[in-house]
Amino acid sequence: MKIILASNSPRRKMLLEQFNIDFEIITEEIDEDNYKSVDPINIAKELSAQKAKVINSRHEGRTILAADTIVVYEDNILGKPKNIEHARDMMRMLSGNVHQVITGCTIISKNGTESFAEITKVKFYDLLESEIEEYLAFNDYSDKAGGYGIQGAGGMLVEWINGDYYNVVGLPVSKVIRKIKQIQEGKQNG
Repeated sequence: MKIILASNSPRRKMLLEQFNIDFEIITEEIDEDNYKSVDPINIAKELSAQKAKVINSRHEGRTILAADTIVVYEDNILGKPKNIEHARDMMRMLSGNVHQVITGCTIISKNGTESFAEITKVKFYDLLESEIEEYLAFNDYSDKAGGYGIQGAGGMLVEWINGDYYNVVGLPVSKVIRKIKQIQEGKQNG
């Protein structure tokens, strides 16, 4: 199964390599603030679909995988922090609370298109200011939705998760592999 990964995410690349998926990376920039939905699940799916469609327009007939991960706390979408202060505010907000990590995925192949989302609940420990500063010193917050990566220093902030660990990393890889096989075989059925 050879696919196009429509993402520059080093975490998604690592996951596909870890599971021996044959892929190449081809990306195009999209306006990630251009979505119609107000529901976070649909926003993640919509953004992944936009990415996949742009690549498909130039590589029709190939199997394309696009994904978009967002972090949601109390109906607030937490994107990538703009700077260390923004990351600090996110850590304070998430401290002691449960949030959702939602990854929208779109797969396009010659047999059709499917978009779906995976949701994982994550609870942070109650964080002391010193723990937040210790975490920020790792500089692990940049370029990560919600300001943390569970597979790195951000893992020390997490008390528990409910759902797919790999989804929190950036791609629900087991579900993606199954969906790709289904769609390539022409068996689109949830």
